[in-house]
Amino acid sequence: MRQLIMWNLITLDGYFEGEKNWDLPWHEKVWGEELERFSLDQLQSTDMLVFGRVTYEGMAAYWQTAKGAVADYMNSLPKVVCSRSLQTAGWNNTTLMKDNVVQEVARLKQQGNGNMFVFGSANLSKTLMNENLFDEYRIGIAPIIHGSGRLLFSDGVKPQGLQLLEACSHSTGCVILRYRADRIA
Repeated sequence: MRQLIMWNLITLDGYFEGEKNWDLPWHEKVWGEELERFSLDQLQSTDMLVFGRVTYEGMAAYWQTAKGAVADYMNSLPKVVCSRSLQTAGWNNTTLMKDNVVQEVARLKQQGNGNMFVFGSANLSKTLMNENLFDEYRIGIAPIIHGSGRLLFSDGVKPQGLQLLEACSHSTGCVILRYRADRIA
């Protein structure tokens, strides 16, 4: 069975993006050799990526023309975009999921043995969190207080207990926390 894992990079005060979509200045502060290695390790364990529409559109626009090992993985992996408004999904190996997202993601978890990652996608993540579908949370905390923007864990997220699996720090000041979902809140 696949493990559904959330990966997000947030500021110390909990923002995953600024006031506008793709306002992510802290990514440049923490990106480096260590985070690239971490990203490659994650992608090597992945057999599917899942996105909400906004994240999908930004990722597709960036990765389709990017070069390097991370780009090679991002472009070759099977992807699912959950969207009621998109009519097509043109990024290589992408399937469009319009309805029954919770049931379909639960079904996809039953297929395959690798990891299924949700990157970004706060609205989709909130839906999946509230249905207890995530098996693991991986949160990179950037050493920045942004002060405003979109919180990753916003109002309406149901409580959930977590168990710390790992905490590691990078020379850039980024701290990566890995938590397993308890399923008992």
